[in-house]
Amino acid sequence: MFLNEEESLYIQKSLSLNGSIENGSRLFRMNCVGCHGISAQGLVGPELNNVTEELRDKQIINQVIKGLTPPMPSFEMEEQSMADLLVYLHSLKD
Repeated sequence: MFLNEEESLYIQKSLSLNGSIENGSRLFRMNCVGCHGISAQGLVGPELNNVTEELRDKQIINQVIKGLTPPMPSFEMEEQSMADLLVYLHSLKD
């Protein structure tokens, strides 16, 4: 998993921002529930409860922006949106 300079800067910026759980929840409901389920229980895509205990934030960002495991699509989002999604994912616990 090699990152070009633009991807590396994107990750650094995303990780430096404070995210909003509310905005992250909204993003999740709009983009992720179709595959991961309304409560992140997993459907087509894997369960995401506790995902932040299994993957580092950089790995999660790479998965989201590159869609590394088909049928996961790649998503383009601003750094603040990624920070929001990350903080929401950190809130998901079994």
